[in-house]
Amino acid sequence: MNFIWYRHRLCCGASGRVESASRRGVSDRAGARLRDVSMKKDYLDAAIEIAQEAGKILREEFDQPAQITYKGDVDLVTQADKRSEQAIVTRLTKYFPEHSIAAEEGTGHEGGSGFRWHVDPLDGTTNFAHGYPCFAVSIALAERGALLAGVVYNPFYDELFAAARGAGATLNGKRIFVSKVDKLATSLLCTGFPVHKRLANPNIHYYWDFTLRSHGVRRDGSAALDLASVAAGRFDGFWEFGLKPWDTAAGVLLIEEAGGQVSDFSGQPYQLGGPVILATNGLIHEEARGVALEISERDPAAPLRR
Repeated sequence: MNFIWYRHRLCCGASGRVESASRRGVSDRAGARLRDVSMKKDYLDAAIEIAQEAGKILREEFDQPAQITYKGDVDLVTQADKRSEQAIVTRLTKYFPEHSIAAEEGTGHEGGSGFRWHVDPLDGTTNFAHGYPCFAVSIALAERGALLAGVVYNPFYDELFAAARGAGATLNGKRIFVSKVDKLATSLLCTGFPVHKRLANPNIHYYWDFTLRSHGVRRDGSAALDLASVAAGRFDGFWEFGLKPWDTAAGVLLIEEAGGQVSDFSGQPYQLGGPVILATNGLIHEEARGVALEISERDPAAPLRR
């Protein structure tokens, strides 16, 4: 489907002519809201289609011996990363030629509009390379930093998490919500560690404390899927340091649309690419922030911000 043409049809009517708001019996403001919702759904439909296409590539590659190269000393990249990213960037460029694309493997480009796609063609590359089926495609669209649509797709289990701003979050088309766990002591958390410079990363201090103060902490190796799992109520909270915008963009929107809360450790709104992210069901957010603050004050090597 040509999504630019489809968006034009949604906004202007089947004839392609712009109909007046009065003829439709709605105010200009209501008409603008309807067009805004239509465009977001359009963007989401495109992201879903493209994520599923990329997922087919990952599933094909997963059944074959991994072709591994390295970015630096231990940071893996596979043939699957490259093929998936090429397919995503090619299709996004076709549908939205004026949009910018930021992609993990560097094949994106700058466009002439305020729209930017954040693309992780294979989040969980190390898992993928070792045959562990915890990996995903993550695609999100932001307009001048404001997230509009996002998709996280695990092709191995055929789980598609999707969200559009103001329209809620879904898993395989069914509405999802964050959990109702209201105490850190009874929560299940998740986090992650970098593949390089681990000694310089402060997270081991937080991992220790959060493990002792909760039902447990999982480390699955895919930030995008961790965030999607918070949105679906599988986890109650997530934190990590040093993530890139393509790691978190889709997941942040999923959590917000599922009723959760995302911030940094100081309680300020999380900015894509920020040094630290805390994402929860909202009910345990302040308690989790308090633990993070306590750790940072007790141990100078584990700062509140990094």
